[in-house]
Amino acid sequence: MKYLVKFILNIFDYFTEKKIDSVLKKKLGKHLSCLVDVGSHKGEYIKKCLSLYNIDKIYGFEANPVTFKILLSNCKNKTNIFLNNYGVGEIKKKINLFQNIESSSSSFNQLNTDSNYFKKKYFFLNFFGKKKILNPVSVEVVRLKDFIIKKKIEKINLLKIDTEGYEFNVIKGLDSEIKNVHLIHLEHHFDDMIIKNYTLSDIHNYLENKGFKKIFKIKMKFRKSFEYIYQNQLFFNE
Repeated sequence: MKYLVKFILNIFDYFTEKKIDSVLKKKLGKHLSCLVDVGSHKGEYIKKCLSLYNIDKIYGFEANPVTFKILLSNCKNKTNIFLNNYGVGEIKKKINLFQNIESSSSSFNQLNTDSNYFKKKYFFLNFFGKKKILNPVSVEVVRLKDFIIKKKIEKINLLKIDTEGYEFNVIKGLDSEIKNVHLIHLEHHFDDMIIKNYTLSDIHNYLENKGFKKIFKIKMKFRKSFEYIYQNQLFFNE
C-alpha cells in the first residue's frame, strides 16, 4: 500500500514539477551562477536543476545525517556541488531534528498526532504500527547570512527551501543578504499536522517588505501543501 501511494503521488508530482520548472526557466534562462538548496534530501532537486541549467556552484544543506550520506553518494564526483550536513535557520544553534520514517518529512517541528491528516498519512506509511515514526537527533543549525558572507557569495540566482515547516526560519536567517537572492522557491503546508509558529501570511508579508513579489503558486495533488515562487523585484522588470 505504501509503495502504491508513493507511486501515484510521484506521477502527479511529475506534472506539477514540470509547471514549476517552466516558470523558473523563463525567469532564469540557461545559466546559474549559484543555486542554494536548503533541504536537499537525497539530491532530487539538485539533479533536476543540473539537467535544466548550466550551474557554476551549488550549495546543498541536509540536516538528517542518515539522508546526508545518501546525498553525498548521489552527488559524488561533482566538483561544483558543495554539500553541508547542517540545518538552516534564523539563529546558529543546536536543535533536535525529528527523523521521520518517511525521510523527506523529517523536520525540526513536532507533529500533531491528533491531526486527521497525520492519522491518514501514517495509516498508509505505518499500516501495522510497528515502526517508530519520529526519532530525534541533535544537529547544528547555521544562518544563511553567515554562510553567504563566509563563502563570499555575491548572488544567489535560485534559493529553494523545503524544510517541512521551518521555511520562515530559513528566510529570516538571510537577514540583509536576502537582497542578493533573485528567486525563492518554497513549500508551505496548510494542514495542521506540522506544529509551527507562523503562517503563509507571515512569510508573504516579510518577503513583500524585502522587495519580493509572489509570481507563482500551485497545489500539490492530494495534499494540503502549495509550492510558491517569489522574485526579487530588483532583478526583474515584471
